[in-house]
Amino acid sequence: MSKVVVLWSSPNADGLTASAKDQFMKGLKRAGAEVEEIHLNKRKLEHCKACGNGWGTCNKNGTCLIKDDFADIYKSLSEADGIAWISAVYWSDMTECMKAFFDRLRRCDATVNHALAEKRCILMACAGGTGRGTLECLMQLERGLTHMGMRAYDRIPVVRYNKEYMLPALETAGENYAKTLETGFNMYY
Repeated sequence: MSKVVVLWSSPNADGLTASAKDQFMKGLKRAGAEVEEIHLNKRKLEHCKACGNGWGTCNKNGTCLIKDDFADIYKSLSEADGIAWISAVYWSDMTECMKAFFDRLRRCDATVNHALAEKRCILMACAGGTGRGTLECLMQLERGLTHMGMRAYDRIPVVRYNKEYMLPALETAGENYAKTLETGFNMYY
């Protein structure tokens, strides 16, 4: 049985992003995956302090000096077989909360630990407005994942105009992703 961490960020616990997360998790569970849900907006997370002139302990030993929920979340991601990154879209980018976490994660993992390298991920960007920023948000997410050696299995834009067919499809996507984590990926990288 695969373990999947569903890491999501939106201040609206009942909005489009939460609905996308719920549908995806239904599929994961239907396939028998062990699922850990982490709602970043409910966690205590500070922004990077760029200590040590920007080259602090994160670049020396892969840890962050800030005492908040970062280390526990990082441990969960490290122990997972797969990670679903799900963010609401603001200004064509992931939420500020996810960016704060992502910046610190990249500093610790890309230069020292490499604990997330080769993790197969699903990326989702959910926009309730025009939806124009979803593709840029997905590109930003994937660019950061690439720095850490992770691989995007799929990139899924969910907008208010496609939610009628995308939300049901996310349940199937979750099921397929969980099965693929078990049987392997036939993707060229």
